Amino acid sequence: MKTTGTTASADTVTAVTAVIPARAAWSAVIRAGETLTLTDLHGNQAADFLVYDAHDTAVRYSAPDTVHAQGGIFLTTGSVLMSNEHTPLMTVTADDVGRHDTVGGACSKESNTLRYGHHTWSQHACVDNFLAEGAKHGLGKRDLVSNINWYMNVPVEKDGTLGIVDGISAPGLALTLRAERDVLVLISNCPQINNPCNGFDPTAVQVTITGAGT
Repeated sequence: MKTTGTTASADTVTAVTAVIPARAAWSAVIRAGETLTLTDLHGNQAADFLVYDAHDTAVRYSAPDTVHAQGGIFLTTGSVLMSNEHTPLMTVTADDVGRHDTVGGACSKESNTLRYGHHTWSQHACVDNFLAEGAKHGLGKRDLVSNINWYMNVPVEKDGTLGIVDGISAPGLALTLRAERDVLVLISNCPQINNPCNGFDPTAVQVTITGAGT
């Protein structure tokens, strides 16, 4: 993972940028007031996302609380990521795409086998990324919850059926989240190659953490 730091004027705070390679994982603590910008470098790349209170990881992202609070299943500018205590963790402050998924979940060896056949068992998956990256912060399988899929296109029909279809992102499109408290963020740059969520060709994404003073 390539990381660079750029220091602005005395009135601002350092911005740190990292490129998450295709199929890789990444994590960081984002302090209250800082922003995290995620950029889809090549287009049509899903980024699976989990967020926890940095000081008490028992407080973590809750899909039901988030959907209930905003009255819809898709995320965009203004959406607040709510915790299992129904308190805000992060807020989407800018979004070039306009719609992101909360219901598709993270791919796993088990789900790949069920959906695409036993020959996919050996393929790396987002759950693997979350477990490996989360272990660095004392997290385990019990700490994995329903995640957000930034850039993933999961339309839901009136009868409740859903699909994973071609993305609506494009190279260079980005979204920005503001931390409402100190949070721990886990990202799995999705390695899925059996459906169109990554255009069948996973690619790199970029993350930038910017201080509250910038």
